[in-house]
Amino acid sequence: MSTKVAVVTGSNKGIGFAIVRGLCKQFHGDVYLTSRDVGRGQAAMESLASEGLKPLFHQLDINDLNSITTAAAFFKEKYGGVDILINNAGIAFKVADTAPFGTQAEVTLKTNFFATRDMLTHFMPLIKAGGRVVNVSSFVGSRTLNQCSPELQQRFRSEDITEDELVGLMQRFVDKAKSGEHNQDGWPDTAYGVSKTGLTVLVLELSHGSHFCPVSN
Repeated sequence: MSTKVAVVTGSNKGIGFAIVRGLCKQFHGDVYLTSRDVGRGQAAMESLASEGLKPLFHQLDINDLNSITTAAAFFKEKYGGVDILINNAGIAFKVADTAPFGTQAEVTLKTNFFATRDMLTHFMPLIKAGGRVVNVSSFVGSRTLNQCSPELQQRFRSEDITEDELVGLMQRFVDKAKSGEHNQDGWPDTAYGVSKTGLTVLVLELSHGSHFCPVSN
């Protein structure tokens, strides 16, 4: 029987780090801690090793498509696929951050929505029979949805929304935020919330008959 494997994105700290720790204790197979920065990833590995845990490491920057495809090729070659993928990598600006809202929107959506979508595109074909994909969203997403205009709420809640339409709406938010017109267009002042609304809707749109598990924190 081939070795089972679990992959956790953005797991050198925070929730992802805790997930790796838990999997090392309970999952019967190889557990991969990943991070975009090799040094930080190795430091996290050493921390877990001091607890007697033995995760493995692979560099993975979800904002770099080449990094995603390289990792996908590695897991396909070594394990024939992936048993568990946990899309945890994400970004949130601090409340006091002085970066323009348009910049925050572009950077946040790039990681939390568009890059996570790239992960799903390239890793879903690798998920083995009986495998699972867990996407870490947030309760902030549902709260943000309630703050959107009635027109946006209707589309996000529609059962016939397509992936292409959703991608268009996420890009529309970024464009309007950069031009300072997002409020007039029906969007609230939270890039993180919109990104998680988009991620949750993406998972629901793709999950019919698949291995997806949406999870909120």
